[in-house]
Amino acid sequence: MKKTIAVIGGGVTGLTAAFRLKQAGQEVTLFEAGERAGGVIRSVQRDEWLAECGPNTMLETSAAITRLVEDEDLGIAQLRRDASPLGGTRFILKKGKAVMLPGSPAGFLTTSLFSFSAKLGLAMEPFRSRLAADADEESLADFVRRRLGQEFLDYAINPFVAGVYAGDPENLSVKYGFPKLYALEQKYGSMIKGQILGARQRRKEGRVTKDRAKQLSFDGGLQVLTDALADYLAGALRLNTAVIRLAKTEDGRWLLESEKGMVADFFDEVVLALPAYRLAELKFDHAGNPAGDELALDSLKEIVYPPVSSVVLGFRRDQVQHSLAGFGTLNPEVEKVNTLGTLFTSSLFPERAPEGHVLLTTYVGGARSPDLALRPEDERVHLVMEDLRKIYGITGEPVFEHSFLYPRAIPQYEVGYGRFLETMQDFEAKHSGIHLAGHCRDGISLADSIVSGEKMVEKLSAK
Repeated sequence: MKKTIAVIGGGVTGLTAAFRLKQAGQEVTLFEAGERAGGVIRSVQRDEWLAECGPNTMLETSAAITRLVEDEDLGIAQLRRDASPLGGTRFILKKGKAVMLPGSPAGFLTTSLFSFSAKLGLAMEPFRSRLAADADEESLADFVRRRLGQEFLDYAINPFVAGVYAGDPENLSVKYGFPKLYALEQKYGSMIKGQILGARQRRKEGRVTKDRAKQLSFDGGLQVLTDALADYLAGALRLNTAVIRLAKTEDGRWLLESEKGMVADFFDEVVLALPAYRLAELKFDHAGNPAGDELALDSLKEIVYPPVSSVVLGFRRDQVQHSLAGFGTLNPEVEKVNTLGTLFTSSLFPERAPEGHVLLTTYVGGARSPDLALRPEDERVHLVMEDLRKIYGITGEPVFEHSFLYPRAIPQYEVGYGRFLETMQDFEAKHSGIHLAGHCRDGISLADSIVSGEKMVEKLSAK
């Protein structure tokens, strides 16, 4: 049955959901508060340089990603670009130098990244007891210390978390922030056992782990995807329209109010694909709802979104001593540097820089040092250059600069996050016809956000 559906939020989750709904013949309208759709995905082309302000690559961890990229209605399959095989090589900063992260058991045995005692601790991991399912919720840091030791926390997990969440493992929940890691211990009693014993099941189900998934982008950057989605929606996309209130009518449909006034259309279903702090601001009509339910999602304002700044710098190749033969370097907190890590952008996608030049994307801030992300742009560039000179032997000044600040970047799935998920679930149960999707519920990666949009369409189609 054809329905009228409102999708609120024009990030990649909302765009994906609206795209699939329109393809399915539903009458869909997408509302976006800003002047452009795409959310944190933003690609900037300047002469022969291409800078990404948000995510740099997308992991093909799901068949849903492949289907979207290859969809004929988008017409972008020919623009797909897989990252260079160099992307499989990663570095960790230790004692001021970028040390290659081992990619095999033999490499792990010989690496200088971890001491002999740390390597021995890893070998003992399968023999450590699991935490009881009813035990108090653990932080990721406590989980890793218990199973692997402090050194692995400092030089593997801490920098990894900085690269993915821009977060602090001392605060992040292993159960909600890293559910697959948590599940391995609960099911197999060991992460190593789980990786080995679960491999057969993953192959049987056709699932691709993140370490084996292809990294991809497009000629013109990731914004090619969001622009194509927005173009397909065309007249169904309403920009500069911030929805602030939703009211349920007597016949069970929803009427929306924006900052500009009431929206004329009535909707059978509403998809909220907004960040948590925007969800918390939404007001709901009291009619038919429990008293005092106007700000039903108000508690979501407590979800932490630290600021992150991306600083993209270009250099002549002869200015950089390091080979840059890899994905990039993650910086552990114990190294006491200014930055979270650096991607070797032009090593992954050579066409992002002019011939004879290289492009580096460095991240500043996050939960580790939010104040640094909020510094003026020239100061952020200076902080980044301090680190790049020391780590990569860079001389002179950059020949290309682009910096972008996200004051509220990535939701932190901290210990106790389950209460927010319960709030969202309870809200849906009480407000028939409204559905929540996106990174504050279904995972923070770009791939997670796309899959969230796809699953929302499946949910609505099943009604």
